[in-house]
Amino acid sequence: MNKLRFHPIEPLRFPLINRLYKQHYPAGKAKKDEVIWIGEDNSAIHCCVRFKQFDGFQLMTGMLVIPDARGQKQGQQLLVAAQSQLEQAPCFCFAFSYLVDFYQATGFVPVPESELPESLQSRLTRYRLSGKSLVAMIYQQAVTQ
Repeated sequence: MNKLRFHPIEPLRFPLINRLYKQHYPAGKAKKDEVIWIGEDNSAIHCCVRFKQFDGFQLMTGMLVIPDARGQKQGQQLLVAAQSQLEQAPCFCFAFSYLVDFYQATGFVPVPESELPESLQSRLTRYRLSGKSLVAMIYQQAVTQ
């Protein structure tokens, strides 16, 4: 495998991300108003994450590492590379409960639901009602390697 390059994707390449989601994470879909970071080599995109922008904060969503690349720390490398994005505005995420340790290792900490912006509280409630076991988190610190 070639060394991955991590960077925001150009809007013209959004269809590639949607194809990746369709293959590996059908619930995900890139939107033009999101900032999307990717990790790619010369042959393919291996991982991606989206940042949905709100007034005064952002929601990190749609984190995906392709199955063949899991366990190689590519997700962690992607978040380290995207640190400037994580620090642009308060950044929340809804982590599946089994991924809380992963997100904590990259600078996120659990946040009480009552401390979420109202629009995120209602979104989290909807997701949980659909059967997802999610933990609200917020990015707090720079990641040290």
